[in-house]
Amino acid sequence: QVQLVESGGGLVQTGGSLRLSCAASGRTFSSYAMGWFRQAPGKDREFVAACSRNGLSTRYADSVTGRFTISRDNAKNTVYLQMNSLKPEDTAVYYCAAVLTSTNEIYRNEKTYAYWGQGTQVTVSS
Repeated sequence: QVQLVESGGGLVQTGGSLRLSCAASGRTFSSYAMGWFRQAPGKDREFVAACSRNGLSTRYADSVTGRFTISRDNAKNTVYLQMNSLKPEDTAVYYCAAVLTSTNEIYRNEKTYAYWGQGTQVTVSS
C-alpha cells in the first residue's frame, strides 16, 4: 500500500508556472505507475498526465501537451508535475494517483488507479 501527499498548489497569474509534488510513502515506489488528474468545479475529474514506473514513458492530455511535464525521482519517492504557461482553464484541484504494476505501461483511466492523494488546489487568475 502507498500513501500519497500532494503539495505545491497555489494562486498564479495567467502565463505563470507552478510545480506540483506528490510524495509517496513506502519502499516500493518504483513499482507504481503514476498519474496526475484534475477536477474543476462542476466538472468530472479528468486525466492530465501519467508516467511509467521508470519514468521513461509519459503521456499527456491534449489540453496540457507542450505546457506540462510529468517526471519522477524514485530515489525520493516523488512524482512531479511542472506546469508552465498556465491558463484560467487549468484551475482545478489536482490529484496524484498510483497503481501497482509489473510493467512500464502508462495508464490514462482513473479507474485503473488504486491509490489517491488528497489533492492540491491550483488557481490561475486572468
